[in-house]
Amino acid sequence: MVNKSFTAPAIVTGFPEHWRVCVPGAKVVSDEDTLQLEQGAHDLIIHAMSLHWANDPVGQIIQCRRALKPDGLFMAVAFGGQTLNELRASLAQAEVEVTGGLSPRVVPMGEIRELGALLERAGLALPVADSLPLTATYETPWNLMKELRLMGETNALTGRQRTMTQRKLMIRAADIYVEEFMSFGRIPATFELIFLLGWAPSSDQPKPLRPGSATARLADVLGSSELKLPGD
Repeated sequence: MVNKSFTAPAIVTGFPEHWRVCVPGAKVVSDEDTLQLEQGAHDLIIHAMSLHWANDPVGQIIQCRRALKPDGLFMAVAFGGQTLNELRASLAQAEVEVTGGLSPRVVPMGEIRELGALLERAGLALPVADSLPLTATYETPWNLMKELRLMGETNALTGRQRTMTQRKLMIRAADIYVEEFMSFGRIPATFELIFLLGWAPSSDQPKPLRPGSATARLADVLGSSELKLPGD
């Protein structure tokens, strides 16, 4: 929990029109490769549900860090690596069966450890990363794929197959999805949300102590007895 008020927020998003309505007092910019943010102008920047689409995610975070005031807060939420794992597996199996090959059909997304490491690489202090897997259910795989199109989360990879996907491949993928994952008459779809948090460096921030520099014993703080191992 962050107990702090913010007066100069900015939001990076693929849906600027929506956010301008929801947060009228914030500067809202599109998630382009070069962010239209002024250096040192903001005490809070939220990167909202578009970092997984970035060609250079660490570059995006670096730009946000430069746009923060000292001790400003960077927050991001993006889809993580477990997102749509059921659809990914079904499409892969169907493509191997139907065509004998395999092509990228679901955008690869980072794991929490990888995404958390980006915060330090970008020069942010006190980094925190957390994961929240959510499961939505649909009547059929076709309903899921329709919703993904409406969300703007379809396959936009440059390495994707450019020819028309065979109808029998999609039918087979839908059949596999139902056979492998359907439960109680509905198919599940995993959406893993990765939350990232880090602070722009500031001289008055807490600093980690140097290893071995402690002046108190943990056993004394906890009021417990310390048992030494044989040989200590």
